[in-house]
Amino acid sequence: MHRKFLAIPLAILVGACAQVPTSTPTVQVPDKIKGAVNESLAMIVAAKGVQIYECRASKVAGNAEWVFVAPEADLFDTSGKRIGKHYAGPRWESFDGSTIAGTLKERIDAPGTDAIPWLLLTAKSVGPEGSFSKVSSVQRMNTVGGTEPKTGCSSASVGQVARMPYLADYYFLAAKARSASPHERPAGAY
Repeated sequence: MHRKFLAIPLAILVGACAQVPTSTPTVQVPDKIKGAVNESLAMIVAAKGVQIYECRASKVAGNAEWVFVAPEADLFDTSGKRIGKHYAGPRWESFDGSTIAGTLKERIDAPGTDAIPWLLLTAKSVGPEGSFSKVSSVQRMNTVGGTEPKTGCSSASVGQVARMPYLADYYFLAAKARSASPHERPAGAY
């Protein structure tokens, strides 16, 4: 009889872990990873996937270490609808084909333990026009998990791959819309 009651909360817990991620409310962005003054938040994209690591020989003879290889994640809008993917490069690709490539600019440790760092990356469009094509910076925030394995990498296991689950919110920033000055003449005006 007690097993029935235990099975119900366990089923609820398992179901909650399998849900599609939705981004958390915006958090206070640390100064070191703030975007440029001419940028504003364009969208928040939640990610659920893995950070991939490979056990490789280290520079110290006879030793090995986990080395980051690439992310692999699905991207979701704020309603939980799958809208794209995140992969090596790093790149973020929308289902409309628009794709941005990022270059690391700054990083800070995540506030939580065992979470990958928070980042600021510059971004450039590398695909057709679409929902991601105007993004100029990406902030990786609210990270959970994704850190390299703590064990399992030795000279005997070189080549082994580990896929470490993670969640994150990617804040996509774009140039602020420029408002015309009342003293400017419209193009072509005399």
